[in-house]
This record gives sequence, structure tokens and C-alpha cells, in this order.
Amino acid sequence: MSPPDIMLKSFVRVVVVVTLLIGAGPGNAGAQPSGAPGQAPEAQGEFVPVSELPPADQLRAAPLLITAYAFVWVAVLFYVWTIWRRLNKVEKDMQALARRSTAR
Repeated sequence: MSPPDIMLKSFVRVVVVVTLLIGAGPGNAGAQPSGAPGQAPEAQGEFVPVSELPPADQLRAAPLLITAYAFVWVAVLFYVWTIWRRLNKVEKDMQALARRSTAR
């Protein structure tokens, strides 16, 4: 296995672990129903806007959304960086080949 492949696999493992740790944080554990433990929550009789719900009943998707966007951007930047490195290597090989062919 070449060093870039090993580096890519290590990077992917780190990103997966960080994403799992961020997703499993205390704020993302899932909403607990209000009321006494073991009892079913009261049925809602009418529409209630999200802004009027208690914080325990509101969805906290913003951290997950930000994490997803950050993960995608990091992955795209890493992919572009690896392509850039490979293109530089190909250019150096082509220059070396051109020097060798003109020397003959």
C-alpha cells in the first residue's frame, strides 16, 4: 500500500471518529419526553409553533447540519489536495522524462 493510501485511510478513520463523537454529544442524545419518567407524554390538542415549544421538545438539528457540511467540505478539500499532489508528481515525472529524452 502506498503512503498516500495509508494517509487517506487514517484521515477517513479520524473523520469518522470525530463525526461520531460530535453526533453523540450530550445535546444530541435525543429529546426526552416531558413529565414523569415512565409515563406517556400528554397528547397535543392543537397546533403549537416550534418557537413556543419547550427546549426539550425542539429539534436540535443545527449542530448536525453544521457537522455534515463541515465533513463534506473537509472531504472535498482533502480530495482536491490529493489530486493536486498527484498532478505535481506527474508533472515532475514528465519533466524528468523530457530531460532524459533531450539528453540522448
